[in-house]
Amino acid sequence: MYRNKKLLEILRKSPCQACGREDGTVVAAHSNQLRDGKGRGIKADDFRTAALCYSCHMELDQGKSLSKAERVEIWEEAHRKTIGWLFETEHLKVR
Repeated sequence: MYRNKKLLEILRKSPCQACGREDGTVVAAHSNQLRDGKGRGIKADDFRTAALCYSCHMELDQGKSLSKAERVEIWEEAHRKTIGWLFETEHLKVR
């Protein structure tokens, strides 16, 4: 299982990659998919995270207004945007 505390802290500086909010509540939201290592009491690897604000994170994890397919689609898009943000802001550098 991959854990990276520094990566999780960096993501707190990102805007929400689902709604764009920058309200100080953004955290690394781990994937809820089994294919990403999620299990009962086990979080997915830290590289399978999306920078999400409290509201978006709660809606994806516990909200009732989205179907499972919609949750997966929103999280996947936010994950792609999160990786893009890391490279664009030079938090990740290719050597």
